[in-house]
Amino acid sequence: MRETVPSDSLLKTYRGGRHPERWGTYADCFAVTIDRQVDLTDFVFAFYTSPVFRIEGFILRLLLGASSGKADARAVADGTSETFSAWYVGQRTVTQLLMCDRYERTRSWFCVAPAAGGGTRLHFGSAVAAKRDKRTGAPARGGEFHFLLWFHILYSRVLLRAARLNLRAQSRKA
Repeated sequence: MRETVPSDSLLKTYRGGRHPERWGTYADCFAVTIDRQVDLTDFVFAFYTSPVFRIEGFILRLLLGASSGKADARAVADGTSETFSAWYVGQRTVTQLLMCDRYERTRSWFCVAPAAGGGTRLHFGSAVAAKRDKRTGAPARGGEFHFLLWFHILYSRVLLRAARLNLRAQSRKA
C-alpha cells in the first residue's frame, strides 16, 4: 500500500550528502503489516536477502563490482558496516535506516513501527535527486524519470512484499 512519507522520516529530514538542495522533490513510501514484532535489523536483512533483491544484487555485482551477499546484508543490518552494495548508510536510528547510493542520485528508506492491533508495520521508501534546470536553476526531472516511474513504483511494492515473505519464512524456520 502506498502511503504519505511521514514528516519525521529520515527520507525527509536527512540533508546530508554532496548536494542537499537536490532532495525533496520526489519521495515515496510503501507499507505492509506483518503479524509479529520485527525490529529494523531483521527487516533490513530480510529485504536485502529476499530472492527478488538477490537478482538486483547479482546485477549490481556484475555492473559495479558491488558486493551484496548475505554476510554484507547482515553487517549493514546489524550496524557493523556502513556500506552495502552500491549504497552507504546516510543515517540510522533504532527504527529507521537511510541508505544513499554512491552517486548521490537515490536514497532508500526502511522503517519499522508498531501496527494497530499488533504486529509490525514495515515501511520502505525512496527519494530521487533532482537535477537543476540549466536555464532556471529549478529542480527538474527528465523524461526518463517519468517514463520509468511506473516501474519503480511496481518494483518497490514487489521488494517490500518479498521482504515480508522472507520474514515469514525465517520465522517458520526458527
